[in-house]
Amino acid sequence: MTSVVREMVDLIVSGQWSEGDLLPPEDALLERFGVSRTTLRESLQHIVAAGLIRSRPRAGTVIQPQAQWNLLEPTVLSSALQHVKDRSFYENLVDARSLIEPEAAALAARNGSPRALAAIDAAFADMIESEGRDTESWSAADLSFHSAIIEASDNWVYRQFIVAIRAALMASFRMTNRASQSHAEAIETHRSVYEAIRQRQPDRAKTEMLNLIALAREDMKRALQAD
Repeated sequence: MTSVVREMVDLIVSGQWSEGDLLPPEDALLERFGVSRTTLRESLQHIVAAGLIRSRPRAGTVIQPQAQWNLLEPTVLSSALQHVKDRSFYENLVDARSLIEPEAAALAARNGSPRALAAIDAAFADMIESEGRDTESWSAADLSFHSAIIEASDNWVYRQFIVAIRAALMASFRMTNRASQSHAEAIETHRSVYEAIRQRQPDRAKTEMLNLIALAREDMKRALQAD
């Protein structure tokens, strides 16, 4: 990904270039970013594909409303995580998780291979060994735990989900982990999910994952209120 794409995406997502504005003329963009005309045009094509801008014949290139953006495109998502303060942005993520992860946990309990379950076990062990919820190591282990469960579901659609929103999940885990009031409680909640999967109890795994995401939702509300 070129630095031009990242910078232009950031200008749009941050609101420095606002919805409905026209992009500066090509020569002005070339001077600003100091790149070749070919690089600039390729960068603009990428941003068009991400839904941030649209070319209008004889009218120029206009910034699209946020509703048109592909927020799961990695560069757009990375910028949105820095600049978007709308709490619904994060609440929508939890909503999506509540639809997919409980079903993935049930499938992992039913279909997960020994190797897939070992990956969940390893991620859970990393969570236990981390120094507490307000650490990067905990958030990374938390992401690995949920990713391993989705991998164990052996459902390619769920796997694509985790790939698409990996950055958003990591950012949300950082937020909720700081807001959570008990490291021990968090360990036990995750343990309940893990044990249900390990013991091949799909219904229980689904219920325990629903409980875990409900707690994450409360932690998210607390984190957003603190901001």
